[in-house]
Amino acid sequence: MNIETNKNEDAMKLAWSQVRHRLETIYEGGGKKAIEKQRERNKLTARERIAYLCDTDKPFIEIGAFAGFDMYAEYGGCPAGGTVSGIGYVDGRQCVIVANDQTVKAGAWFPITGKKNLRMQEIAMENKLPVIYLVDSAGVFLPLQDEIFPDKEHFGRIFRNNAKMSAMGITQIAAVMGACVAGGAYLPIMSDETLIVEGGSIYLAGPYLVKAAIGEEIDNETLGGAVTHTAISGIADYKCETEHECLDQIKKIVSKIGHTPNAGFDRIKSTEPKKPINDIYSVLSEANTKPYNIVDIIECITDADSFDQFKEDYGKTIVCGYARIDGWAVGIVANQRLVVKNKKGEMQLGGVIYNDSADKAARFIMNCNQKKIPLVFLQDVTGFMVGSKSEHAGIIKDGAKLVNAVANSVVPKITIVIGNSYGAGNYAMCGKAYDPRFIYAWPTAKIAVMGGDQAAKTLLQIQVAAMKAKGKEITPEDEQKILNDIIQKYQAQTTPYYAAARLWVDAIIDPAETRALISNGIEAADHNSDMPEFKTGVFQV
Repeated sequence: MNIETNKNEDAMKLAWSQVRHRLETIYEGGGKKAIEKQRERNKLTARERIAYLCDTDKPFIEIGAFAGFDMYAEYGGCPAGGTVSGIGYVDGRQCVIVANDQTVKAGAWFPITGKKNLRMQEIAMENKLPVIYLVDSAGVFLPLQDEIFPDKEHFGRIFRNNAKMSAMGITQIAAVMGACVAGGAYLPIMSDETLIVEGGSIYLAGPYLVKAAIGEEIDNETLGGAVTHTAISGIADYKCETEHECLDQIKKIVSKIGHTPNAGFDRIKSTEPKKPINDIYSVLSEANTKPYNIVDIIECITDADSFDQFKEDYGKTIVCGYARIDGWAVGIVANQRLVVKNKKGEMQLGGVIYNDSADKAARFIMNCNQKKIPLVFLQDVTGFMVGSKSEHAGIIKDGAKLVNAVANSVVPKITIVIGNSYGAGNYAMCGKAYDPRFIYAWPTAKIAVMGGDQAAKTLLQIQVAAMKAKGKEITPEDEQKILNDIIQKYQAQTTPYYAAARLWVDAIIDPAETRALISNGIEAADHNSDMPEFKTGVFQV
């Protein structure tokens, strides 16, 4: 029995248990009373709709469950951003599914709702996956209309994407299962096919607004109900008596979608990893304060004996290599957290990117693009090496090579934030700004411009200097109080919950699911055979 290993495992499992506990609350949406009201009206919840629609023998990968977490407290919160979304299998086909949660503010759109829906459309466009919208929404949340309505990344962009996806040949199916109001009415009608359940309604303006605007008195059903839109306006294509009938019809439509060429990423028969998947829990220490060998994690997620290191003895603070994950060929770029010694006898800190490791990773990324091999980034990075020696050696130049290669990479990239994700290291290791197809975080992830201690001390110096410039006397006790306040705030902003709430990551995941999620992501990416030519532009040498 290894006491240290057991402590690590207990800490990681406790961290995941805390994630699960929060998810259970999120899964309740607007709460038990709101769910009961849905059932009283013979309506399914968003999660029940998705569960019925999706194949039971394949996973539903939820994306954005933590969207809006601990946000909008003044409005009572917005669990999961008021929508349930992810990638599921419908009649054996991978599909993007977006379902309004009517139990959360009647399915109204908050700013984070728009961002989440745009992320799902981005996933559909990047991977050329069919999209299924399960519509049940009261429209824009009016108190925050200025943050959701007019800008490029707001509500209206969704309808622009509807049109773009249609032009790309991406199938979009919309089922109106409740309210579909105002600008939101365009979403189902800009989809390829529209279904409506009896009791559902589609209109630009509801009965009250119609009366106020033109004086006409009309009921909800006559104005925009199922019969109106299937028999009079012709807006909807299918009228369904029940939600189950509607969902069954969607399955029939999806089952007949034609097949398109795959990207052709290499896959062979899968073999189990060299190390049991549950060993992955025991690698990181509590709070991730001790060095560890990233190869131990790689051997938990890759097929046995498939990992071949690239330039193993050079640039050791980044581990690169070819491997297979669930049979898929991948290139792995991972931060090494061990303290290592190079052949010059110099010690290098784990988690830090040095000149040689930046050069090596950039070259490896270019190789993977040349060979059409998807890339997997395992992040636990504190940043690039600083100091006169690194600056004189051209660390900015070498870092620019790596950032250039990551930015211009055309093969699918999947990023897993294992631990630290600080500063420019986040960029170099394919953070959210660098278009990973999917980006997931472990419960141990920390995303920030720099580490907490360095940031807090820097901010403290700035604040104290400003106060002294105004003639204020600062005692050591005052400094400690200011420092404690800064640390508390900064720590709250670096958690995976904070990142997931703002969709900097797609989900917080169980470490033991890392292998399965990477495989699912590459399967999704394989649907898109359109891959531009790999070019890096001007490269620093």
